Amino acid sequence: MAEAISVEDFEAEARAFLDANTTKRPPQTVEEWGKGSDKVALFAEKNREQEQAEVEAAKQWRQKVFDAGFGWITGPSQYGGRELPKSYERAYQAIESEYVTPGSGPFGIGLGMVAPTILAHATDKAKDLYLRAMWRGEIVGCQLFSEPGAGSDLAGLQTKAEKDGDEWIVTGQKVWTSGAQYSDIGEIICRTDPDKPKHKGLTGFIVDMHAPGVEVRPLRQMTGGASFNEVFFNEVRIADDHRLGDVNEGWTVALTTLMNERASIGGGGGGVSNIGSQRLADMLRALGKDKDPVLRQKLADIFINSQVARYTNLRAMEKIKAGQLPGPEMSIGKLTLTQNMQRIQDFVGRALGPLLVADSGQWGTFSWSEFVLGVPGMRVAGGTDEVMRNIVGERVLGLPKEPQPAK
Repeated sequence: MAEAISVEDFEAEARAFLDANTTKRPPQTVEEWGKGSDKVALFAEKNREQEQAEVEAAKQWRQKVFDAGFGWITGPSQYGGRELPKSYERAYQAIESEYVTPGSGPFGIGLGMVAPTILAHATDKAKDLYLRAMWRGEIVGCQLFSEPGAGSDLAGLQTKAEKDGDEWIVTGQKVWTSGAQYSDIGEIICRTDPDKPKHKGLTGFIVDMHAPGVEVRPLRQMTGGASFNEVFFNEVRIADDHRLGDVNEGWTVALTTLMNERASIGGGGGGVSNIGSQRLADMLRALGKDKDPVLRQKLADIFINSQVARYTNLRAMEKIKAGQLPGPEMSIGKLTLTQNMQRIQDFVGRALGPLLVADSGQWGTFSWSEFVLGVPGMRVAGGTDEVMRNIVGERVLGLPKEPQPAK
């Protein structure tokens, strides 16, 4: 157990570290309409050089943070954590938000989804190899679940892993893998027994993304960027000590990751902040449509649903902060997020009309097209809206299961 420290002393320690290593962020204000950037894209559109520079900056900063004792505040001490309560982690995050720091986007999937799964299911050797390195920012992790023929139906995946002595040979394809191009390891779910029912013949592994036989190809999305990838595995060898959980019990491993994924995606506040609502109101004024009763009602609907989502997410996050695993209720957060994004999409489409699809050069208009084109991707990421509704209906509300197709 790490040495006890009061919250006050911890906060003073954090401020001393940040003061010595970065600068304070200027006060945040709502920009006047027509000033500053009008970019509102959901997915960052960077070229590979910009992306790699961002990853390197994030790694260097994370290593400084970890070495100063703020990298894994709640984690086990044997992996470099401080074993402090969640309240200390929240305190640090609040303080760090006051300072200018590199973005932590490259670590979102690895630390939010893959690392918790490794902690819960990996061998001691794998935990020793990866947990400290991931939290210190030395390596980046990605999630290898979806396949061309098995997206929302994860249990229908066909990538196979065959035992060969103390190793497994993996062959197959994964798709929609975010960050695969700069990741060092991946969590992969494979079919290890094709004769068992589809949920029963799966096994999870940690795969080296630089191993022979691993090929990453970018996928161009309709926003113009390539945030996702397809990954091919051609007889890739994985040591048995890199297995996650028991053989053919990979569905349990996958659920651990998925629940953390939905907690991560759905915990973002419901899709629009108060500043975002203000920006939509300013748009109506700039377009001379602020008296339109339909648009005013739609804007009020966006704000109300955003606030409801925020409080629902806070309640769910408190459960996680109390040390409980995220459950099916996190599907509510993910579904609410995409529904609110769709409300915004419908609102800007009605408000902007042709200005949304034709670049007139007018500030704050055509820029919304990137947001609109990104919404379908968010409705798929982390489980489709349809799957989320089934989970909420069956596991939260206790409704009868969806009828299965006739055999």
